[in-house]
This record gives sequence, structure tokens and C-alpha cells, in this order.
Amino acid sequence: MIQRPEYLNVLISFKDKDLIKVVSGIRRCGKSTLFELYQNYLLENGVDKSQIISINFEEGNYADLTDSKELYNLVNEQLNPDKKNYVFLDEVQRVHEFEKACDSLYVKKNVDLYITGSNAYLLSGELATLLSGRYVEIKMMPLSFKEYISAVGDTDLQKKYNNYITNSSFPYTLELKTKKEIQAYLDGVYNSVVLKDIVARKKIADVSMLDSVIKFIFDNIGNLTSSTKIADTATSKGRKMSVNTVENYLSALIESFMIYKVERYDIKGKQYLGSGHKYYVSDLGFRQYLLGDKKVDFGYILENVVYLELIRRGYEVYIGKINDVEVDFIAIGDNGTEYYQVAFTAIEDETLERELKPLDAIKDHNPKYLLTMDVVPKVSHNGIKQINVLDWLLDKE
Repeated sequence: MIQRPEYLNVLISFKDKDLIKVVSGIRRCGKSTLFELYQNYLLENGVDKSQIISINFEEGNYADLTDSKELYNLVNEQLNPDKKNYVFLDEVQRVHEFEKACDSLYVKKNVDLYITGSNAYLLSGELATLLSGRYVEIKMMPLSFKEYISAVGDTDLQKKYNNYITNSSFPYTLELKTKKEIQAYLDGVYNSVVLKDIVARKKIADVSMLDSVIKFIFDNIGNLTSSTKIADTATSKGRKMSVNTVENYLSALIESFMIYKVERYDIKGKQYLGSGHKYYVSDLGFRQYLLGDKKVDFGYILENVVYLELIRRGYEVYIGKINDVEVDFIAIGDNGTEYYQVAFTAIEDETLERELKPLDAIKDHNPKYLLTMDVVPKVSHNGIKQINVLDWLLDKE
């Protein structure tokens, strides 16, 4: 198992706290493995095996368990009345009205409850209302580049980066030996997300139309787009699609953690912009799976990698606009605001000038960074730090 210390340490810090621990994230990003790692930690730190109750609703044994009362009774009859019980419910959203069972278990003084789900719906609606203020969400993602390197070694980082963006960041793909095996695995993950988390829940009849929207998003990473543009593109190709349909599909894709929507912010005017936003994807291996070797702008791919890393680090992220130029990312964190410009290379003077221009236009004194793949000494351009992006991803900057 690949160690995931950032997530594991969060679970450890909330051990025995009077909160439900909710681990959310796209299917196969490692939520079940995280539970295994944490259960091993408990066993190594004085918790007896009998105190751990773990149920994965993806397993066939529980396929017929669809009622919250059944779920509650199943767990309740296994509880040790004289000791603390650590209860793990994996992919619990498969159980109808699961939130009622969670609430009933939560109020028991001898239960420390942990749940996972592969859809943002898990924390919408009734669960959020019923358990308001009584849960903490741990947002899990596929492997970061740093986690990936911890598993495959840090020699030839450029080659490892190429593998990372081409093969996949899903942990299990590291167990697979060939491109064919990886593609077959991604096919299974993709269809699970689409069919179980989107089509079934949203009752989508035309799966091929949904598929065309997904391919559009994956082919336009980092480009400003809109629901209208997607609908018009589909219509021009002979597939008439309404804007409402597109918005419904995009909402489902976001809720399933397959894509992320990034809003725009006018830095000078200090206001959010309603038109035009960008989409980034949770795993770039999906792009290879869906589009094959179709020509790609590696600058946009790098942008996607940087965006995912920023949200992993806990930032709230926006696309910046200042005057007539765009700042790739405004990152707002606990220590304030930072600005990021991302370019695959900025070796040429003309390219460097173009990439620095948006950051130069910002007149506040918050930190500004230019991230590139260029192997150059650390340099500051009028206060703008230029950093090799692989060093930044590995926390070496």
C-alpha cells in the first residue's frame, strides 16, 4: 500500500473527537486503502481488532443492504458495549437514507464513526442538515506528484512526470505493468464513475451525449469555456443539446469529483466574473484514455497539475483577470493570497516577458510565482519568484 501521510495524519488528529470523519473523493483515489492504513495504526496503538467494525458497501456481501435501519442494526449488533468502537462505512451513499443510520450511530458515546463516499451528494441535502457542525470532511484525491515519486523513486524526474500525466495518478495503476493494462483499468474506473455516480443518480438516458461533453472538457483543459459554447459545439456536430442539459451534465461531473470548475475574479475591480470559467480534471490519465495521442498543449496539462496541487494544499483557487491579461491562479490560503503563473517554458525572452506581464500588473504586495519546467537557478524578476515546477511539486523550492 502506498503511504498517504497527509491524509492519514488528519484522521489521526481527529481520533476520538466528537465528529463524524467523512472522507470524500473520486472512486479509486485511495479512500478504502486510507481506512486500512488507519486501522493498522489503531491496531498498533492499543486498539483491539474486536473494536474495529468495517463495512465496504461495494462488496457483494452488502449488495442487498439498502435500508438505513438494516445498516444501523448490522453495526449495532457488533458493537462492544464496554469499549470504544471504531466504525468504518465505505461507500455508504449506496444505502438509502444512510444519514439516519449515521446520526443514530454518531450519538452513541462508544462509537467513533468514519465514512467515505464517491460523490459530493454525500454532504449535500439531508446529511449536511442533519449533522450540521458534527462532521469534518477530508477531501481525498488521486496521488499528488510527490506521493507518486515516493512510490516510484526520484531518479529521472522528467520521465517520471511524463508517466504521471500520461498513465494515471490513481494509486493502483502503479501495480500495472503495461499501457494496455492501465487503459483497461481506467476504462473500469471511468465507467464506474459515469454509470454509478452520474447516469444512475441523475437518470441520464443518453450516455453517448454525456460522453461527448466529458470528451469536450478533457480536450479543453485550461481554456475559458461556458455551457453555451459546449452546447453550440455539440449542435454544430449534429448532436443538438440544450444549455440546461450541458449544465446538468457538468454539475454531475463536478459532484462525482471527475472535474473541477474554476471561477474568474477581477483583481483590479475586486469582483467575481459571471462569464467564462475553466475546467480541470482529477486525473490526466483519463485524458489519455479518452482522447488517445491527440495533440495536447503541455502548458495546459502543467496548469492542471498545478491547480490540483494548490487545492491539495488547501487553497481556494480562482482564475485572475487584471486589465486585459489573465493570471493563471489566485490562491487564497490561511496565510493570505498568492499569485501563480504557469508556463511549460519561459526560456525565450519574449515568452518570459509575456508570462511576467500579468503578475507585474498586480500592484499589491502578495507573493507572486512563475512556475516552469525550465531547469534554471532560482531567480526573482522584480519580486516575482521563478521556480522549477517539479521542485515546487516536491516541496523543494
